[in-house]
Amino acid sequence: MAVSITIEKLTKRFGDHAVLKNINARIDAGEIFFLLGPSGCGKTTLLRVVAGLLQPDEGRILAGHLDITHLSPHLRDMGMVFQSYALWPHMTLRQNVAFGLEMRGIKKSELNHRVMRVLEMVKLSNRADDKPNELSGGQQQRVALARALVIQPQCILLDEPLSNLDAKLRLEMRAEIRRICKEAELTAIYVTHDQKEALSIADRMAILDQGNLLQVGSPEEIYERPKTRFVAEFIGETTFIEGRLLKKDNTRAEVETSTGLWTAEIQEPFAEGETVCLSVRPESVRLHTDRTHGSNLFHAQMHGTIYLGDVAQHFVELGGGVTLKALEVRPRLVARDNTVAQIRLFVDPRDVRVLKM
Repeated sequence: MAVSITIEKLTKRFGDHAVLKNINARIDAGEIFFLLGPSGCGKTTLLRVVAGLLQPDEGRILAGHLDITHLSPHLRDMGMVFQSYALWPHMTLRQNVAFGLEMRGIKKSELNHRVMRVLEMVKLSNRADDKPNELSGGQQQRVALARALVIQPQCILLDEPLSNLDAKLRLEMRAEIRRICKEAELTAIYVTHDQKEALSIADRMAILDQGNLLQVGSPEEIYERPKTRFVAEFIGETTFIEGRLLKKDNTRAEVETSTGLWTAEIQEPFAEGETVCLSVRPESVRLHTDRTHGSNLFHAQMHGTIYLGDVAQHFVELGGGVTLKALEVRPRLVARDNTVAQIRLFVDPRDVRVLKM
């Protein structure tokens, strides 16, 4: 049965360097929760502290109401899946998956039933007697997942499990991992630096940087309503435009910039006259608009395009030397030269965020 995981005021140091700084988070039972951030941000260290492979210097970890902070890893009822598959090459899939149950002294009849059940769950029951070297990378990762699931953990910990797969297999495995975790009714804590992976699998995610937890929320909340400049830049693409906040009400603000006056959505408390930055996502920019009046309507010059098949990425220069990126879905005609085109564009105020500098 899935269990909630609560992390309270957790700090971890290596020497004088604090790798994790007063981390607080709650992962609900049955939730797929991502730890996301750049290399060195502390996400893998946090996962290893939850697993019991590292001890925190301060704070505690609860599984449900049980304090597991100082429990040995094998007593925490957690399965772990690493970047490397770590499968025994001389054993069959059946034997690899059964290994953890044998160590726990599970009876043969129950052992066989549980092994085949998880192999069916990862769609490899027909390969039970094959060796790992007979499988693709994606299939080997499914075996590693089955091995973690077969002990029936309350929580599964995944440390960049798709990083060794090629791009096509990563796409396939995203949906598979989510399906398997939900089917098994597991709490999952998943570490990655891949934003698309997190956005496509997570129920919620935490963004870390330099040992600090910056924001927790659903993929939609993190992407659409980032609280800091770092979060906005780390999750997806954006253009930042510096300006001065002229006036505001509860949800909207007017910001004067070198490109002109912008209307934007505001979340955090700001003072009128304060220097801020606007975050504008490429998909929010509407090119060749028919609008003739209203907020966030600008004349601009299109200076270049990158054609990517399903989308085209245009580079559009506003006044004040600011260049916006604009995405066009299913582009019909793309100019391959550097001809400068005069256009008019619009950005919905609901798609522009006011952030601290």
